[in-house]
Amino acid sequence: MIVSAQQNGLLESFNIKEGSILKKDSLVGQIDVTLVKLQKEQAEATIHSLQEKTSNPEQQAEVVKRQLLVQQSQLNQQQRERLRTKNLVEADAATQKQLDDLDAGIDQLQKQIGVTRQQLKLYNSNTSTQNRSILSERAPLEVGARQYQEQIDKGLVINPINGTVLTTYILKGELAAIGKPLYKIANLETLYLKAYITGDLLAGIKLGQVVRVRIDQGDKEYKNYSGVISWIAAKSEFTPKTIQTKNERANLVYALKVRVKNDGYLKIGMYGEVITAQDK
Repeated sequence: MIVSAQQNGLLESFNIKEGSILKKDSLVGQIDVTLVKLQKEQAEATIHSLQEKTSNPEQQAEVVKRQLLVQQSQLNQQQRERLRTKNLVEADAATQKQLDDLDAGIDQLQKQIGVTRQQLKLYNSNTSTQNRSILSERAPLEVGARQYQEQIDKGLVINPINGTVLTTYILKGELAAIGKPLYKIANLETLYLKAYITGDLLAGIKLGQVVRVRIDQGDKEYKNYSGVISWIAAKSEFTPKTIQTKNERANLVYALKVRVKNDGYLKIGMYGEVITAQDK
């Protein structure tokens, strides 16, 4: 597997070398994302500024509510005074004009209370409209901040699999670019041998079958392994020039893959031979 950069920038750190054994999800490098971080901070600062511009209807309307309470208290007092004056008029202890003046004052207070209530309603409505307008500017900024964070995260070079580093393509301090290879890694605990068999042997093998795999060990000796057939080609192909079969006159062969547990001696690109029950 070739691991490539997901961000453009200077490779600030790169903590691997060829032959390094890495674990999945380990942090192995960092690409410079200073500019993206500044862009994210700017977006977050703008969001904070917009938040401060929003008004809290409850807090801002508290003054109007207190005014309404005062007017209501005055109205209650005037109504009590009217009741007392009415009783005095009936007892010829007060004049009708005094009662009429109180009625006029009560009417005026009721109108003022109506106006104050309408002002409170309009204030709350206007504040909500203003807040919605401000918050509508906030949404795209929040999306932008999340996008910047995603770019920051892509500046981290995270190893995708357990394996051994085969090749590195870049050094610390060099410029990385999106899609540019950083290193090649493979899991060497299990390797796959690609082999070929002739059509007359095809009927004698199947997926999951255990076979013997051997590699050269010295001039006349072999090292043997147990392997499992994990894939068989559905179509034949012409025999590759670098491949030997027992029937060298065979023009068409079938490819197959054998999964082999690696004890450390097997290497990528090494030649091997598959021995089936038909070869014994």
